[in-house]
Amino acid sequence: MPRDKTGDYGVGYGRPPRHTRFAKGQSGNPRGRPCGAKNFTTLLEEALDEAVTVTENGGRRKVSKRRAIVTQLVNRSATADFRATKLLFDIMRENERRTEPASPETAEFSEAEEKVLEQIRARFSKGEP
Repeated sequence: MPRDKTGDYGVGYGRPPRHTRFAKGQSGNPRGRPCGAKNFTTLLEEALDEAVTVTENGGRRKVSKRRAIVTQLVNRSATADFRATKLLFDIMRENERRTEPASPETAEFSEAEEKVLEQIRARFSKGEP
C-alpha cells in the first residue's frame, strides 16, 4: 500500500493502524501448515503402495500392501467368511457404481434401438422362429 504522507490516515474497518500491519514479506500465519505436509489421503496411498514380502505357492515375492489386502479379502471370502464376503460385495458394488454412466440419459436407448427391441419382443411373444 502506498504510504500516506499527509498523516490524515483514517483508522477503521479494513484500515488497521500502520504500526500493526504485517511487514512486507511476513506471513499472516507464520506457524501455519508447513511446506510438504501431507493429508490423510496421501499418507494412506503411500502406505498402501509400500511393498511387503509374501509367501505364495512355496515361493516368496514382493507385492504392494494394497494387493496383499485384496488377495486376503478374496481368499477369506472364498472360505465362506460372511463378513469378508459382505465387505467384498460392498466394495464391488461401489466400484460398479463409479464406473456406470453419470447421467441416465446416456443409458437410454435411441429411437432406432427401441424399434428393434419392439420387433424382437413382438417376434418372441408370437412364438415365431
